This record gives sequence, structure tokens and C-alpha cells, in this order.
Amino acid sequence: MGIAGSPRRKGNTELLLREFLRGSEESGLETDLNILSELNISPCTSCGSCQRDGQCVINDGMQPMYYKLLEADYIVLASPVYFGGVSAQMKSCIDRCQAIWSRKYVLKQKLINPDRPARIGYFISTCGTTGDNNKIFRGAITTIKSLFHVLDIEYTGDLLFRGIDKKGEIVKHPDALKKAFETGKSLVPL
Repeated sequence: MGIAGSPRRKGNTELLLREFLRGSEESGLETDLNILSELNISPCTSCGSCQRDGQCVINDGMQPMYYKLLEADYIVLASPVYFGGVSAQMKSCIDRCQAIWSRKYVLKQKLINPDRPARIGYFISTCGTTGDNNKIFRGAITTIKSLFHVLDIEYTGDLLFRGIDKKGEIVKHPDALKKAFETGKSLVPL
């Protein structure tokens, strides 16, 4: 399952994600691309309703995502870094996973069959600045790892590219798209 979190369609992170998924398909995996900017996901209102029954009361594009997030063997999140974190679209999706958090930690529900093989997660990101990767991507990675922890997903790796700002600029990178394709191709069906 790929989740594109950029507000810009067919931008750098989406191009990387599409190559990752293309590689995954070549290795025999079924893929599902989800474009958050097309799903109309409202931000969490912190109403607390999900703590009663594990369900979010907001009826929007997030509803089908709950099932997908719990069923996917592999989840790849792609978001540019804005002000040290993920995009607003990605953050709204993550914040709405409060319903899943409530199921797991408040209602003590088992989300994943314990006999199921470990689920795998990747993060793909770009940013316009050229500073130190450890500092540039730290906030976004922390957020992604927090989500993966709630979803019982192992943070397996990331593809991080700095100094990539203009739409489509990633295609000029010497090996970014190839790395994304090869990483996706390295996955094998569980």
C-alpha cells in the first residue's frame, strides 16, 4: 500500500512512490496507490468519540483507509518535508489514526493476528533544503515511526532526498528513481 502525502500531484515524492510500487509489482506484489490530496480527509477534531468504540465519527475519505492500513503487508508513506515535518495531508491522515490508537490502547483490541508475518514499512521523502539528512528529516521520521508503532509495522527503511524542490526535479537525480524501483522490487510476498 502506497500513500502519497504531497499536495502537489505527480510531484517528486509521488514519482518516487510510483517507482517503488512499480518495483513491488515486478516482484509479484499487488499494489494500491492512495493519493491523500484526492481523499478529502478532515483533520482530527479530538472529540474523543473513538475512545468509546474505536470508530471515528467523521465520515470522509479516511474511512476506507482504516481497513487498508490494518490489512496491508507493506506500507510505504511518501511525503515532502515542510517545516521539519510531513505535509498537512499526511499529518491529517496520521492524526485520524487516533481511532486505531484508541482500539489498541484504550479498548485493548487486537488489531493484527499475532501469527501474521511482520508487516513492513518504508518512508519516502524529499525536501528543498540541502542541510544534514539527520536534522532535516528527523521530525518527519519520528512521526512516521510513531504511526508504524501503533499499526504494528516495522520501520524497515527510508529513501530521503534533499535539495529537491521544483516539481519533477527528482528525475534529474542520478539514481533516486532507480533506488526507489530497486527497493520496491526487493520486497517479496509474505
